[in-house]
Amino acid sequence: MTLVDTNVLIDLVQDDPTWAAWSEAQLFDAQKQGALYINAVAYAELMPAFDDMAALDRFLNLAKITVKDISRPTAYLAGTAFLRYRRLKGTKTGVLADFFIGAQAQTEGWTILTRDAARYKTYFPEVKLICP
Repeated sequence: MTLVDTNVLIDLVQDDPTWAAWSEAQLFDAQKQGALYINAVAYAELMPAFDDMAALDRFLNLAKITVKDISRPTAYLAGTAFLRYRRLKGTKTGVLADFFIGAQAQTEGWTILTRDAARYKTYFPEVKLICP
């Protein structure tokens, strides 16, 4: 199972000249390995790229990506990662989307497909990553 980071999907939606081909290839390879997921936080991050919810849902359906709920243990782990971030002098004041994505991957035992691995490596080092 693979949890897809928002940046990979934005690459496809925006046909990013640098990353779209890599993101598409990695998404296709991940599909061969098992189910693909995003969570509600990634869903919200994707929203601005679409005209309405139906268009976003069509995109996810075409990509064979399912939206999975965030459990209480996932939310708790995201909060503990954020607390560690703040103690390490992180400047953001709200729990970051990456913490929800990393925490869900860790609690579910999933891999993360991302092209921005630094925060995951720092706060969720046991989570397997697919990254450049």
